[in-house]
Amino acid sequence: MEAKILNLKGENVGKVELPETVFGVKPMKGFLHEVVTAYEANQRGGTAHTKTRSEVRGGGRKPWKQKHTGRARHGSIRSPLWRKGGVVFGPRHHSYRQDLPPRKAKLALAQALTARAADGSLRVVDSLSLDGAKTKQVAALLKALNAGERSLLVTEQYDENLARASRNIATVRVTLVAHLNAYEVLACRSLIITRAALEKLAPRFN
Repeated sequence: MEAKILNLKGENVGKVELPETVFGVKPMKGFLHEVVTAYEANQRGGTAHTKTRSEVRGGGRKPWKQKHTGRARHGSIRSPLWRKGGVVFGPRHHSYRQDLPPRKAKLALAQALTARAADGSLRVVDSLSLDGAKTKQVAALLKALNAGERSLLVTEQYDENLARASRNIATVRVTLVAHLNAYEVLACRSLIITRAALEKLAPRFN
């Protein structure tokens, strides 16, 4: 499989061979769903934590005597029945982490990249280096590449100008090829990767 190499103006400047080990893996919906679900679960903090009646401050004294008051019997003002009392069956701090073997994550990435190449949303560019850090430069780049919003820019190394120029566009993300994963590839509508990043990607699957 071949792909065109484009410059920042969207002009064709050559061709590149897409490695079969990366862009020739048949996508499996069930498998990708499993990997994406695990990724999203691992992003959860699990920090929501409510207090039970034994953890709420106060309430050690019986509010009034048991009988002959005309009111309902109570043993603590921190009962779940009371305002500012404990919470019954509320969320408790725990981990939502799902272990994902590295081989599974790598296979899912290859399947996601294959799907992006097959549906025509993959664009290979010779470089993403900008001469400044202006948002309008990234906007012009996306327009030239006919990429639109929800684009993922993949580079081989960190570029300060590119990072600063793209951060004002909420739907555009910039990532390094070393950090690329199946979730990000599937979440974007246009995958823009540099030729150097593509060359660094292939050895990971050999």
